[in-house]
Amino acid sequence: MVEQSSKVHISGPDEEAVIPGPDETAVIPGPDETAVISRADEANVTGRNGKGAVGTDTERKLAEVLADVVSVAEVPADSHFFHDLGANSMVMAQFCARVRKRADLPSASMKDIYRYPTIRSLAEALAATAPPAADAVGSPPPAPPSQENAALPPATRTHRFSHVLCGTLQLLVFLGYSVVAGFVTATGYEWVATGNGLADIYLRSLLFGGIGFIGLCLFPVLAKWILVGRWKAAEFPVWGPAYLRFWLLKVLLHANPMIFFVGSPLYVLYLRALGARIGKGVTILTRFVPVCTDLLTIGAGTVIRKDSFLLGYRAHAGRIQIDGITLGRDVYIGEKTVLDIGASMGDGAQLGHASALYRGRAVPDGEHWHGSPAQPTRTEYVRVPPAKCGAFRRAWFSLVTLLQLFFLYIPLFVGGTYMLFTAVPAIGRRLDPETAVLSRSQLIPDALALSAVLFLGFLVLGLVVLYTVPRLLHLTVTPDRVYPLYGFHYAIHRMTARMTNIRFFAWLFGDSSYIVHYLRGLGYDLSRVEQTGSNFGTEVHHDSPFLVSVGSGTMVADGLSLINADFSSTSFRMSRTTIGPHNFLGNNIAYPPGGRTGDNCLLATKVMIPLDGEVREGVGLLGSPCFEIPRSVERDARFDDLRTGDTLRRRLAAKNLYNTRSMLLMLFVRWLHTFFLTLLALASVDLYGVLGHVVIAGYLAFTLAFTTLWYILLERCITSFRALSPQLCSIYDPHFWWHERLWKVPDEHLNIFNGTPFKSLVWRMLGVRIGSRVFDDGCYLTERTLTTIGDECTLNAGSKIQCHSQEDGTFKSDGTTLGAGCTLGVGAHVHYGVTMGDGAVLAPDSFLMKGEEVPPYARWGGNPAEDLPDLVDQPRGNGPAATTSSADTAATTAR
Repeated sequence: MVEQSSKVHISGPDEEAVIPGPDETAVIPGPDETAVISRADEANVTGRNGKGAVGTDTERKLAEVLADVVSVAEVPADSHFFHDLGANSMVMAQFCARVRKRADLPSASMKDIYRYPTIRSLAEALAATAPPAADAVGSPPPAPPSQENAALPPATRTHRFSHVLCGTLQLLVFLGYSVVAGFVTATGYEWVATGNGLADIYLRSLLFGGIGFIGLCLFPVLAKWILVGRWKAAEFPVWGPAYLRFWLLKVLLHANPMIFFVGSPLYVLYLRALGARIGKGVTILTRFVPVCTDLLTIGAGTVIRKDSFLLGYRAHAGRIQIDGITLGRDVYIGEKTVLDIGASMGDGAQLGHASALYRGRAVPDGEHWHGSPAQPTRTEYVRVPPAKCGAFRRAWFSLVTLLQLFFLYIPLFVGGTYMLFTAVPAIGRRLDPETAVLSRSQLIPDALALSAVLFLGFLVLGLVVLYTVPRLLHLTVTPDRVYPLYGFHYAIHRMTARMTNIRFFAWLFGDSSYIVHYLRGLGYDLSRVEQTGSNFGTEVHHDSPFLVSVGSGTMVADGLSLINADFSSTSFRMSRTTIGPHNFLGNNIAYPPGGRTGDNCLLATKVMIPLDGEVREGVGLLGSPCFEIPRSVERDARFDDLRTGDTLRRRLAAKNLYNTRSMLLMLFVRWLHTFFLTLLALASVDLYGVLGHVVIAGYLAFTLAFTTLWYILLERCITSFRALSPQLCSIYDPHFWWHERLWKVPDEHLNIFNGTPFKSLVWRMLGVRIGSRVFDDGCYLTERTLTTIGDECTLNAGSKIQCHSQEDGTFKSDGTTLGAGCTLGVGAHVHYGVTMGDGAVLAPDSFLMKGEEVPPYARWGGNPAEDLPDLVDQPRGNGPAATTSSADTAATTAR
């Protein structure tokens, strides 16, 4: 381990570089941790162990670049980047960026840095791809391709008129839908209200609710066949007439109540009605609904796990591209996977968790692939034996589901709503013709009382139900026992998962000390908790909270999905998922049962957890498929005094107090939002007799507009209408507590603006520096004012720009910039301190690490991302894995 006096210090992002004197320490600015070599100790580092003489020309040039990055006189060829030089991923990302700008050096990626962590080993690994020597060292790289001579086409430019017209028509569609919904709702309510007695009200609620449900389900099907007919492989620009028709059908599908039947045979039947060719015994668990269903072919016995993307379309460089996805018989698709358009898999093929199959890739019959981009593996992902689950069982489960829906849930919802309206005095008096005209003085007290009862009732009763009912249900399911699908135990599993994954409570308690008590109440086994005040984030998901074990001292950033269920096409099994002690888990990780990680591991963002091999301990894991990296590098010791002893107890107490105020503030803001909506609803009831059904439509439209502006104003008030500044601080610093408060501002309502010009407008109001005519199909930005997005960028569904990281008690943030015309693929993840040049493309499911610089018009992909032009834009059937597998004939077998 290098002594403190022999490290290279990387300052915080808002610190300036300090040029040292003869006895001073060199400080290199950067948003990350750090490394520092004093000038007096440079000779010691250079001559460590009597080794390090630079040999080849490539070694010399690489050493010169690294020495310039870390501001030392010389870098030994055999010195380990992390262990000896004390560098970190941010420093090495800067090193890679500078190497890529040298025409006389081969390109190096972060994966290369971790695999070959010395100048000598890196030079040897890159030697095979080294370009001819340039005329002069440091000569500039070739100019980026222009729009006229680029090998790959630039982003499609859109006329402002088309952009505005599309947004206007989308707004009219929403208003028209609101009018129809208001008319139907009012008519149905009036008809149910004329019922006499409970039996009559029940029957009327059953009839009206059943007809309404069937209508909502059939309308997208009819609209699809009328407006499109059968989807065909195509490509068209966004914001045009073809896109407007595509967007309308996509919205209708996503707003369809059939999404609640995901995981049921009814959902498969619904996709068939939309044109998908799906065989017998297919199980689909993902809630990301395929849009271009005619181009989706799934063979019999296939299993598609939750959180998987197989949309049948993608947005690329300002255009929508539609193409087929073909899966053979008995295919297995793991969780958090992405199947790009044009992908195919043969009979018996498997794609592991946290993986991506790029455009044109084909997995041959019987092969197992995993990773991003996917590659062959021997790992077996179907780990549960089959069970008896025939057509009769599936039909019976579907019939029981429909009977419950129509005879229990729908009458309970419709009739219960009517009974609530008549039983609540604040509403009943307004609906009664004799007392309908009420003074304004009664409006506010009624709204206060009603909103308080509704809000507090949900909060208190919700927790009571959450802590009791799932525990009783869990008694009926035996861990590690194989059950057939679509039976009693399967229904219990689905009910437990839905009840215990309510986002509101995780949002409320997450990023605070209270989250461990909440998770323990759900059923988590957390061993002896070493409280940090940030043990878990606000997005923690599971299949069963009663089968989760997390070791002492482990911290989780956010977006953790704990997989407790194994599936085959006929069976499932619930198993305990265990995470060892003293681990740190980054963002967006799916952790399956049997994961081969033990104590003291660093699991990086979007890492694929290994399921075979030795148990990894005391190491870091990065990428998909994962490879080992240092568990930690030499870091700045400035925060060590905050992590132990009395200082920790005082800071933790202060953090708990601040987090408590944040929770109370957010609860108050949400209740106040509920109050205003309730006030408007009561006023709408007063106006109903005057303006009729238009009142309900107006209420729906106003609710969306008011909610959006309300939370925009809240976030801007918290930031005092100023932009965030890059930070490097402890999680016990008040600035981080304030940042956590920002993360609690609700933003679920933003999804309704996906694919419309209004999404960019909302981002701009939230402080994002965003260009014109940006197409956003579902991107998420964690730090809005640290994000810069250029003109006419294309952001796909499930993509994310995260301008921070939180690792082992240290918080870091910095800005991320996307140049004009950039494309983020489906499920792509961009970290902080990143710069993407104009026209650059990041492939689906990629992870672009902190500090990376993507050149203009480059095509990057993978986890971690690197230059992959052949994979990112691979056309159908031309990939090296293309094969004449039976996936090509799955259209026949699916029938």
